[in-house]
Amino acid sequence: MKFVFTLLALLLVFEVVAQDENGETTTSASSKPQKEKKKKKKDQVPLNLTNAVIIGQMDDPADRYSVEISMTELFVNMGLKSKASLNLMKQGADSQVLASDSISNLVSGEGFDTYLLISVRGYDKRYKASTINESFSESLSRGNLFSVYQEGIVSVTFEYKFFRNGKMVHNEVVKCGNAGTRQKVMRKLRKKVAKRIRKSWK
Repeated sequence: MKFVFTLLALLLVFEVVAQDENGETTTSASSKPQKEKKKKKKDQVPLNLTNAVIIGQMDDPADRYSVEISMTELFVNMGLKSKASLNLMKQGADSQVLASDSISNLVSGEGFDTYLLISVRGYDKRYKASTINESFSESLSRGNLFSVYQEGIVSVTFEYKFFRNGKMVHNEVVKCGNAGTRQKVMRKLRKKVAKRIRKSWK
């Protein structure tokens, strides 16, 4: 019996709130505040977007034209200054020219400080934004194997990468489901991007 009382006394001691040297109370480890589980996501960092040079990273000229013109019109309608890269380089020219000092000085003189690189990353809804912190020049050199629309696809995943001073400052994916036709893909893309502009990009 004596042993039982001793055991209970020891248990009570461990549960008692102790006072530290400064007179502040500390509780048991189970009551300590939990550490923040997740850091702020990259796509939650404010872009404060005011302008963008729109670059469609597509091998098919028709796809590139559709994306650049559609996004340029959308950005302007949303109050953002924008320019299609097709207006900065000759047809068929290597896109690396967009990273040259001459183009940089030209667009900077027109009030642009942001490049937006848009690519199709596939037809899988599970695709996530790249975690590679690559430069503007490196991103321009990447190939693009997918077209805006293919017969029989269900979903198209686009990746939007924003660059300033040659460095990527933001990237995220835009997924367009139920993509039955090319026109439907573009309509869904415009609608989803407009929502992102209003919610977090501006």
